[in-house]
Amino acid sequence: MITRNFFLYLSNNKLLKKKAMKWGPKLGASQVIAGVSIPEAMEVVGQLNEKGLVCTVDHLGEFVYNQGEAIEAANQCIRTLEAIENTKVHCNLSLKLTSLGLDIDKKICLDNMIRIVRTAKKYNNFVRIDMEDYEHLNDTLEILLELRESFDNVGTAIQAYLFRSEEDIHKLRGTNIRLIKGAYKESPEVAFRKQEDIDQNFINIIKTHLMNGSYGAIATHDHKIIDQVKAFTKEQGISKDQFEFQMLYGFRTELQQQIANEGYKMRIYVPFGEDWYGYFMRRLAERPQNVRFALRGLYSK
Repeated sequence: MITRNFFLYLSNNKLLKKKAMKWGPKLGASQVIAGVSIPEAMEVVGQLNEKGLVCTVDHLGEFVYNQGEAIEAANQCIRTLEAIENTKVHCNLSLKLTSLGLDIDKKICLDNMIRIVRTAKKYNNFVRIDMEDYEHLNDTLEILLELRESFDNVGTAIQAYLFRSEEDIHKLRGTNIRLIKGAYKESPEVAFRKQEDIDQNFINIIKTHLMNGSYGAIATHDHKIIDQVKAFTKEQGISKDQFEFQMLYGFRTELQQQIANEGYKMRIYVPFGEDWYGYFMRRLAERPQNVRFALRGLYSK
């Protein structure tokens, strides 16, 4: 827990972020970030596709502070969707609403999302709204539900460490949802603290969502959870077309390939962009094993 809290603190430290940007490759960020530009990201996605892995790309960025920045972030998402279409890679788009102006004005954010989702619809593609911290949860779900009145190619993520997640799963029946454990530091008033409780709720919401007949993206590197999902779907006769597994680029690559080779859809979350620091710190916070990426980089030269 100390290690987790430490890296979550670092993820929000602006001074350290500025310093760390110069150390990025040496910290190990290049092992888990697919470059800083759209062409670099498309190249990585193409390489993963050749291995039988599908992808979702995310141009990293959070907490913009004016409308101009939010519009530019939306334009970057649209350019990314256009690049996916032009390169014909098998990939969809993930994004964060705070990068599109959620903290500035909800309408600005919604307008940006309409532009993005409409573009994705034109290209027969899908947009995933990443779930952020608890403070943004209600606004995120409200925007999602408003978008889904006009578009069927947009979904979100639900975090298992929150008490309310099972209730949200029922409300979002029929929505394509990424099911995750959660990566933010939250109050014990709203979130489970013990890992065994989080794991149990994770399994519960996965089963609930799939039994509702909804499409689910099970995002985890935990092989025990993955084995339980495989066993459950076989027992219940749930088609492999109703769900997929998701993992992060650069993590557990052998397991990713194994799952794909077994005939399951395996989607890789591929982040790119210059604003990689917060993402990288949260990945280190999630699992102590991830710290080896940073240590390996620091002592490699």
